Amino acid sequence: MDELFLGIDCGTQGTKALVLDAGSGQVLGLGSAAHAPPQGRDGRREQDAADWLAALRSAVAGALRAAGVDGRAVRALAVSGQQHGLVLLDTEGQVLRPAKLWCDTETAPENQQLLDALGGAEGSLERLGLVIAPGYTASKLLWTKRQHPDLFARLAHILLPHDYLNHWLTGRACSEPGDASGTGYFDVRRRTWAADVLQRIEPGERLLAALPELVESGECIGTLREHAAKALGLSPHAWVASGGGDNMLGAIGTGNIAPGMITLSLGTSGTLAAHDDQPRVSAQGEVATFCASSGGWLPLICTMNLTSACALVRELLELDLKRFTELASQAPIGADGLLMLPFFDGERVPALPNASASLHGMTSANLTRANLCRAVLEGTCFSLRHGLDLLRTSGLQGSEIRLVGGAAKSPLWRQVLADLLGLPVVCPQQTEAAALGAAIQAAWSLGRQSGHGDSLATLCQRCVALDESTRTLPRPAQQAEYQVAYQRYRDHLPAR
Repeated sequence: MDELFLGIDCGTQGTKALVLDAGSGQVLGLGSAAHAPPQGRDGRREQDAADWLAALRSAVAGALRAAGVDGRAVRALAVSGQQHGLVLLDTEGQVLRPAKLWCDTETAPENQQLLDALGGAEGSLERLGLVIAPGYTASKLLWTKRQHPDLFARLAHILLPHDYLNHWLTGRACSEPGDASGTGYFDVRRRTWAADVLQRIEPGERLLAALPELVESGECIGTLREHAAKALGLSPHAWVASGGGDNMLGAIGTGNIAPGMITLSLGTSGTLAAHDDQPRVSAQGEVATFCASSGGWLPLICTMNLTSACALVRELLELDLKRFTELASQAPIGADGLLMLPFFDGERVPALPNASASLHGMTSANLTRANLCRAVLEGTCFSLRHGLDLLRTSGLQGSEIRLVGGAAKSPLWRQVLADLLGLPVVCPQQTEAAALGAAIQAAWSLGRQSGHGDSLATLCQRCVALDESTRTLPRPAQQAEYQVAYQRYRDHLPAR
């Protein structure tokens, strides 16, 4: 058992850790630890980076304990992190303030200012290869300059969450193209920082000098610092790979490293990601043509409201998850004419950042608990279909969807998605896709460094197994019914 690798996924709700035997492809142990919920009102969503470090220690200890292995046998590790967050460090490496997260919309005015300066959506696409959105990192920098000028003046390092964890692990401030793609100051076509965007935040070279060094995806960035090795129970000789954003590592963890496959993550938000060998930038601003953390590109769309919207209805009706699913299953496709636009937190796809949720078609006959449950579930899936249509318009065709996230466990969700999206869906056996992807990337990176390791394709083939019991096929008759319901959703979308 000399092929042990550790994958870490630091998300919004918690940190997961996974021990992988890359020789056999078997996951030996999992560990997890929750984070304190994001804090803030009126669009502010922030977390203390110290919570991530505490959760990291706990999750790694749990994974090693579950695997029954000595942590000193782990040869390399990699970190997957929630994208877009802003972590500012001073010259001593101390965190200056809580990290603003991907779901923070407080900086929407600053994002609009930067977008206008770039020439609007068209100018942003031309310069960066994507349209910057309120959740991206750039507007968080401008917001910090305005709201906390004293702290802003002290910043020495501008990091993303996964960059920050890598800095704590190795002492090196670096980033890789996948996660860097979501900053809003990165050129995804050329895979380089866009220094001119930073100039619009603060003239001069200070911000550019504070950016992390860019490394290639799949590169080892260093070994563990003594304090990190001791805290995690690992060898100080263990290597740390580049890691990446959660969407990028989740793609690796589902085997999505070549054109033709789509990864769909069903969490608080929903993400559809395809793979492309070329940076084919979509004219549709909702499609983010991010770089992949496996080489190539990972065009994706992200909806803001998914299981979070369903949870609001569950709480309103005082239902547990099982009862919610039972009721939604009892209602017909189209919920007897009840249509929900579930934009409780605005929406990214379709691009309606200032929208609110609404309920349409209510009558005395159809306003039932079952129809309401069905309407919110279908409404969130309609947004995913809207996003898939945008990917297809960009020339990206998939033959299969790999489904991950909490809602992927539900046969109802799987069938609704297969019928609505018109593609087979199947879940990997290992649902912690980002943590698995990080472990696979760690094995690949160490092999590249030594010059005699397995290719990424070989590792994915060995380590990513599908749960064929979850494979769900589209049903033609139901597809036709969903097409009618989806068109009704499209007809009710607010004007943009």
